[in-house]
Amino acid sequence: MAATLIKGAEVAAQIRAELKQEVDELKAKHNLTPGLVTILVGEDPASVSYVTAKQKTSHELGFYSVQDNQPPDITEEALLKLLDKYNNDPKIHGILVQLPLPKHIDSNKVLYAINPDKDVDAFHPVNVGRILIGNYAFLPCTPAGCQELIVRAYGDPKGKECVVVGRSNIVGKPMVAIMIQKRQGANATVTCVHTGTPKDKMIEHCRRADILVVAAGVPKYVQADWVKEGACVIDVGVNRIGVSEKTGKAILAGDVDFDAVKEKASFITPVPGGVGPMTITMLMKNTVMAAKLNAGLIKI
Repeated sequence: MAATLIKGAEVAAQIRAELKQEVDELKAKHNLTPGLVTILVGEDPASVSYVTAKQKTSHELGFYSVQDNQPPDITEEALLKLLDKYNNDPKIHGILVQLPLPKHIDSNKVLYAINPDKDVDAFHPVNVGRILIGNYAFLPCTPAGCQELIVRAYGDPKGKECVVVGRSNIVGKPMVAIMIQKRQGANATVTCVHTGTPKDKMIEHCRRADILVVAAGVPKYVQADWVKEGACVIDVGVNRIGVSEKTGKAILAGDVDFDAVKEKASFITPVPGGVGPMTITMLMKNTVMAAKLNAGLIKI
């Protein structure tokens, strides 16, 4: 029997509905409106598309939202001053600087200048440390989205074998940190395999996984014989493998050999339409959490 598809767009819609209700309650009970600023440097088409979608979603949820567009030749000093302004703006609870930045700007210097309590991407070293020790208010958007998909489709991962393929700072490492926490929705036994893992050992680990999260960056890397019967497979990869002659659009594939693996897994995310739709929604959730943190409604 083929696996049940975990449709990210449907789960994201459920979470946004929950967030809309929470935002309405924050406004009514606490006179608190979550505020988000997205800062775009230059006019890269993909970046423009991303920030437009983020702003659209924030408006739909009733946020106070600001789109701050800056020219591609803005100096690093000027960008840092802009961040300082938003760090001290009481109406702004979440700050997002759209990457990539122009080459003359040090991305790390910019990201590290964001107030950690307003760093809704959760990339600041302070937030990375908070996540590792389990004392956090919000999580990096993509791995947080993966966790939501696991919990809402597969169920409680407590005590399950979870294998993460990949050790990137954006997905792999935080995914390990999230799933190993002694918290609801986690508490799994976690293994991370990566480019330093011998291929035979990697396959051996993957075959034990009740939950397999793949963020390898290689199209169709994980094969069916790597996957345990009945596993939950979360495919984070998005790879361009060609262009459709009919539509002229890019043909996308994940890091999992989807057609083969779906015959063994119990749940699987498609590409596109799986993890991708969750990322912006989790950014919105982080902004709500940042607003509550700022207002003292929650504590770290």
